[in-house]
Amino acid sequence: MYRVELYARVRRACRVEGMSTREASRVFGIDRKTVRKMLAFSVPPGYRRSKPRRRPKLDAFTGIIDRILEGDRAGHRKQRHTAKRIFDRLRDEYGFTGGYTIVKDYVRERRLRSREMFVPLHHPAGHAQADFGEAMAVIGGVARKVHFFAFDLPHSDACFVKAYPAETTEAFCDGHNAVFAFFGGIPRSILYDNTKLAVARILGDGKRQRTRVFTELQSHYLFEDRFGRPGKGNDKGKVEGLVGFIRRNFLVPVPRVESIEALNDDLAEQCRRRQAAQLRGHRETIGERLERDREALLTLPPAPYDACDKRPGRASSLSLVRYRSNDYSVPVAYGHREVLIRGYVDEVMISCGADLIARHRRSYDSEDLIFDPLHYLPLIEQKIGALDQAAPLMGWNLPEAFVTLRRLLEARMGKPGKREYVQVLRLLESFRIEEVEGAIGDALRLGAIGFDAVKHLVLCRIERRPPRLDLDVYPYLPRARVATTSAKSYMSLLSEIGA
Repeated sequence: MYRVELYARVRRACRVEGMSTREASRVFGIDRKTVRKMLAFSVPPGYRRSKPRRRPKLDAFTGIIDRILEGDRAGHRKQRHTAKRIFDRLRDEYGFTGGYTIVKDYVRERRLRSREMFVPLHHPAGHAQADFGEAMAVIGGVARKVHFFAFDLPHSDACFVKAYPAETTEAFCDGHNAVFAFFGGIPRSILYDNTKLAVARILGDGKRQRTRVFTELQSHYLFEDRFGRPGKGNDKGKVEGLVGFIRRNFLVPVPRVESIEALNDDLAEQCRRRQAAQLRGHRETIGERLERDREALLTLPPAPYDACDKRPGRASSLSLVRYRSNDYSVPVAYGHREVLIRGYVDEVMISCGADLIARHRRSYDSEDLIFDPLHYLPLIEQKIGALDQAAPLMGWNLPEAFVTLRRLLEARMGKPGKREYVQVLRLLESFRIEEVEGAIGDALRLGAIGFDAVKHLVLCRIERRPPRLDLDVYPYLPRARVATTSAKSYMSLLSEIGA
């Protein structure tokens, strides 16, 4: 290949100095066809193939290679054919006699031709994309995986992120509540992947059948939904990129926090700080462009959506209701009854009819038992022999005054003392533990060891009035007896002193 310097000399000689093609060929020692090519191109154009390259050994097998590569697109991406594996199959199964290099070159060329191309997109204000991501965090000293809800406004590149213990329906809905409150409005449309939290089924014509909860969420906030193609994450490339950005920037190094609430406070603050950034290709900061997004947002409704997972259930003979492989207690009066379970991100609420009958912290373990001791006290009062072995009472850390009261009741009354102790515990159904503890302390100081005395003293504390206890009504109190002194006893005492 001739250098560009020779191109310049030949082109100047012919175009400026008027030299003919024949003379330039003689002077520069090159073929006339080469001179004509130099006059047509200012720089060497490189080799140009006039017809497709012939591969006599491979051409008969290219259809087989194409079918193998096309079949790989429907399979798992980590179990696709390599060029070496295709070569081995051609040789062993189809009698190919050529070399590996021509197979490798064809596979590389074929894959380059089949790679997807993308169109640059314009993002109007007021539209959004949402997705979930995963990362590790140390929460309360324990390393655990967190699932974070990522939300992006592509027009301004403003973002919001909130972490959850699991990627659940209630987390999905709570994430929308949180992000709408964060931005102060509702996007006109939100683009999702085909998550099962929103899409129950993809019909034959490509239409989506929404889940009940997602339909309720959409009806509450009135945004339009959009969905990407199945398996095509690039359809919502903005939020896909945001998920990676959050993981690399907001969650590196691995966060060490006391609670997931503290982690979310930090993530929200980082989202606010990012609004001061000016990204490549923009003359305004994220926060300045966010104002246009906010102007296009829909108005928030008076109250947020009730972000929970609703499921029917039934209380067992042990007064337990199962929700997501864990058992939660309800009052024994509702045993064997139909109930409605509402699972929130951080708590589980159980209702029977119109009544809320139980409220528990949410457990994300498996086969966990979550008891409220108060639920079982009416039954234990009837079956008092179960007091010492009742599982719901195990690990119930009561103040020392309760322990002292039980010891005195059982020492003076025996088995009836256990029942009176359970009756005292049942005061916790109506009064705060601090009020009952204070009343027990008053009863211990007065020596009024009994349920009715403790109840009276609790009411006195709440009503702020002095107690009026008639100690004669407590047969278990030690009585003070005063006898009349006789003269004989007095004289006997004097004789003992004189002696």
